[in-house]
Amino acid sequence: MSSTNKQQEVVEVTAHDVQGPGVVFCPNPKMTLWSTHPKVFIDVATTGEGKCPYCGTVYRLKAGEKLHSH
Repeated sequence: MSSTNKQQEVVEVTAHDVQGPGVVFCPNPKMTLWSTHPKVFIDVATTGEGKCPYCGTVYRLKAGEKLHSH
């Protein structure tokens, strides 16, 4: 069995990109249509980042960004 090191994509998000209770969704609008998977919501409010369980993309809140509570 061979192992490959796939480069993990990191997407930095701003407070403006975050929806509802501190989530972003994956696949994001910039991803190509042919490689999409079911839409999932990723929590970035709790720790400042979250990882998609399907494609492994990491969504990280940009340094200095503050989420506003409603």
